Amino acid sequence: MLKNVLLVCAAAVWSASVVVAQQSSVASVPALAPAAEWATHAQNRYQVAANITYLTATGYESKLDVYRRRDVTTPQPTMVFYHGGGWVGGTKESSFMSVMPWLEMGWNVVNVEYRMAQVAIAPAAAEDALCALRWVVNNAKTYNIDTSRIVVSGESAGGHLALMAGMAPVETGLTNLCSGGGFNGYENSVPKVAAIINWYGITDLTDMVSGGAKRSYAVQWVGADHNRDAVAKAMSPMTYVRAGLPPVLSIQGDADPIVPYAQNVKLHEALTKAGVANELFTIPAGGHGNFKADERTKAYVKIREFLGKYKLTGTT
Repeated sequence: MLKNVLLVCAAAVWSASVVVAQQSSVASVPALAPAAEWATHAQNRYQVAANITYLTATGYESKLDVYRRRDVTTPQPTMVFYHGGGWVGGTKESSFMSVMPWLEMGWNVVNVEYRMAQVAIAPAAAEDALCALRWVVNNAKTYNIDTSRIVVSGESAGGHLALMAGMAPVETGLTNLCSGGGFNGYENSVPKVAAIINWYGITDLTDMVSGGAKRSYAVQWVGADHNRDAVAKAMSPMTYVRAGLPPVLSIQGDADPIVPYAQNVKLHEALTKAGVANELFTIPAGGHGNFKADERTKAYVKIREFLGKYKLTGTT
């Protein structure tokens, strides 16, 4: 009997020591640095819906990826991103690192691909940009998107497409391919965005097709049709500067060899004259993207300040 009691006591002591050891082990795990903690928990915060077809045109399925918050139930601010590549290259996948800061800020992100010049020349990419925006608005309830807090952004050719998505009026007909209404009606509205973040985007295509800043990628996208100057003008954000546009933040290096810095100076001046809230954030001696770490930090400090000014903040 005594032997059994001693065995029970010994087992209890051993069990208690194991629990204490486990608790001690858990307590001894060092805390993660904030950046590491965010990266570790990103999977808990975001759900990814990849390669969703938002438009089929000219035999090509244009796709997008949605990164949506899974840890909240209210509609969230959403950034729609267009990759760069001169309308002749680039992919949404290769641009993922460009959208990561927005995920860290707590935003939903929609990462968009579009038709390259090899598939369809202008205005195809611009049509896709606006149709992707319409898709986002039409599917807002499914992906928990706050349609009053949509920001469009992009780099280089993607910056141009973000400007077109946020500035082109319905009269351009760029949403005709994705119009609604079925057989009994017609609806091709252009959604209004809350702001535009333009990273060194093309603003005046006419100058890059037949002017002093001629570039091969722009010529390839516009094509060789006899009315290419008219197409270039129709595809230039400068053409659509007017009062009532959403706030615009442009970011560019003043030594950019691919998209002349003067393009965004010109846009800044025109928007200011039209009474549109806008800023041009210049990276001194900066090239065409590929900014240094401290330059990117300064750019994102400016972006956060700009978004905060217009009450466009994510859920952290």
